[in-house]
Amino acid sequence: MLKTYFFVITILYSIALTVVCLIELNGFIEVKISNGDKIFHSLSYVVLTVLWYYTFYYNLKFNKINALIYAVAVSIIFGIVIEVLQGAVTTYRSSDINDVVANSFGAILAAVVIAVKNKYILK
Repeated sequence: MLKTYFFVITILYSIALTVVCLIELNGFIEVKISNGDKIFHSLSYVVLTVLWYYTFYYNLKFNKINALIYAVAVSIIFGIVIEVLQGAVTTYRSSDINDVVANSFGAILAAVVIAVKNKYILK
């Protein structure tokens, strides 16, 4: 049942992530953990990559390898575009290469977990 909704869930999550990344958050979210924002970036992109993987696999009928490659590529490109937009279209946010690294790390981490799951879990 959930398989049929992956596309909608993925699009809604992508839109929500875009909005959160482009709105002003001063005083709204305060992270008191060292590098907490980078952890948040990584985890957000783990989720994004997993959602795109299942969308490509279940809804768009890609094979598992291509679904994984496309999911990682879309997630990393998405993260780069968001960072560029933060610097270009907002006055209250700035681009940060470390955010791109954290986003990419999350996407690659998701890919490793998915690849290991696909290799070792029998259906």
